Amino acid sequence: MATRALILVEDDPTGNGILFIQAAKRLGLHPITLSADPAQYNYLAAETCEVVRVPTDNLDALIRECSRVGATYDIAGITSSLEAFYPTISKLSRYFELPGPNPTSIERCCDKFIQRQILAEAGVPIPNYRIAENARDVQNSAAEIGMPVILKPAVGAGSCGVRLCRDVGELAEHTTHLLGGKHVWRSSPRILVEEFAQGPYHWVDLMGDEVIGISTGDFGPPPYFVYRESTYPAPLTEDEQKRVADVSLSCLQALGLGWGPTNIGFRWTKRGPVVIEVNPRLSGTPGPQLVQAAYGVDLVSEHIKLVIGDEWDLRRRHSQTAAARYLVPDRDGILDWIDGYSRAAEVPGIAEVKLYVKPKTLIVRKGDYRDCLGYVIAASPTRAQTEATIERAVNLIGWSITPSSAIGEPEQSAAPSSPRTCGGG
Repeated sequence: MATRALILVEDDPTGNGILFIQAAKRLGLHPITLSADPAQYNYLAAETCEVVRVPTDNLDALIRECSRVGATYDIAGITSSLEAFYPTISKLSRYFELPGPNPTSIERCCDKFIQRQILAEAGVPIPNYRIAENARDVQNSAAEIGMPVILKPAVGAGSCGVRLCRDVGELAEHTTHLLGGKHVWRSSPRILVEEFAQGPYHWVDLMGDEVIGISTGDFGPPPYFVYRESTYPAPLTEDEQKRVADVSLSCLQALGLGWGPTNIGFRWTKRGPVVIEVNPRLSGTPGPQLVQAAYGVDLVSEHIKLVIGDEWDLRRRHSQTAAARYLVPDRDGILDWIDGYSRAAEVPGIAEVKLYVKPKTLIVRKGDYRDCLGYVIAASPTRAQTEATIERAVNLIGWSITPSSAIGEPEQSAAPSSPRTCGGG
């Protein structure tokens, strides 16, 4: 009998990719990663994974490679840890008659402008928005909506290219950044100009049409949206939780989702929950780890079970408060050293300490998920205890960054930075 294989189209080198590989092995599957550049995944060799080089932006090439793999293995399912490849894997799954989401629904959801149109037609509360293809369109759209506004690529993830523009100067500056060749576009350049919905940020994790839970997130200082802390569950009343759940299910119905994982971001505004975005995937790292720490539900494993046609189990094993603190630098430069993470991991109540960088790494902040150096997760029966635990742990972690004139740091900042904890900045 042929070995059952799970095909992974690309991985997330600093996110959920390794979780998919490890979960697949626990489920008795042989993970095979298809990648255009396997060298970017330094953990694949350590995990003894099979990797195949193939142009993953070419559907026909992927079909040929999967057919070749299918001659040796029993392909149980096809998935990815990256949203950019969800439209592709939905088409691959359908081609090989494997479980998967509806390709049309995924493609519409991954285009934020089309997503906005569909949600608006369904009466789902969303920010006021416009679409723009040039600087004049951006300027006119911002004038119609009223400052401040958020500019973001119509197709993208991880807050890449997303910025709050508080005046016409910032608006012009970021428009030039997006359209002037500095931003890497995944599709034809189209900018979503959006009202800044103000209020606490929450996100909802769903599998199928079941709400797993609601979390809250805090960002660093504007104009960018770089996570500083996430907590599970969000401090909402039962009525507020119900309102969020009802709006979430309305999003699924409007967009034709409901197969597999969905992650929905909200702002709780004066008019209640306003949908910021709907993502037809698991939340990024450390979202799944927070769910597991809070409720004992392994979303990655349960997602893979769905992908291979097995029965999933979303029952909670326990109920705790879990929090993640992100390690975020306050400057660009060379990371001289980072230390204290081993001691932080030994603090009682700490579930995980993860670092993405090593000393001598060049730090160039982008104003998105790539700014994160790592994270710390704590869990306990109460919010107060979790907050105290994570504070104790992160205070043990420090680093030093020497500003580098090669990346444009002002001369007056040339002295080495003082040690920073993850909250420094």
